[in-house]
Amino acid sequence: MSYKTCLATWMGVLTLSACSTTSTPVPLAEKIDLDRFMGKWYVIAHIPLWVDKHSFNAVESYELAKDGTIATTFTFNEGSLKGPLKTYRPTGFVREDTNNALWGMQFIWPIKAQYKISYIASDYSSTIVARDKLDYVWIMARKPTMDETEYERLLTLIKGYGYDISKLRRVPHDTQPTN
Repeated sequence: MSYKTCLATWMGVLTLSACSTTSTPVPLAEKIDLDRFMGKWYVIAHIPLWVDKHSFNAVESYELAKDGTIATTFTFNEGSLKGPLKTYRPTGFVREDTNNALWGMQFIWPIKAQYKISYIASDYSSTIVARDKLDYVWIMARKPTMDETEYERLLTLIKGYGYDISKLRRVPHDTQPTN
């Protein structure tokens, strides 16, 4: 098998695995107002990817591009509150007919990982981003801290989706974030 054929096969396998789902999908938020969703979101808790499992001061920032994609900037300090700053810039692609609540998030071409906004507070102060595979989840807020009652309520939602909440990691934030 040639190198190109092998590479194309692997890319196809990775793309299909990124799209696989469980039998009971995570709910989708009813409607997302993209203009209100844009801006800075502090990661309060998450089931981390390998790249951010030691993140501090984690922040996702979104900006709606003229072509309809979402320019995303993910920053965090590695290993401690004052650790080296890491920055990633994936692109979000809003899926049609989902009321802006389902995106494909692309870190590397051509793979677009599922990014499902399953909950948004009516005032856009907190959100849950999840995946049907129940492998990753993020609780985010507009401030670096969250009221404990609200946090527990969001944990209950996540547990109801089928996630193992013992895998969740609270993300420490400086009172004056460095990013």
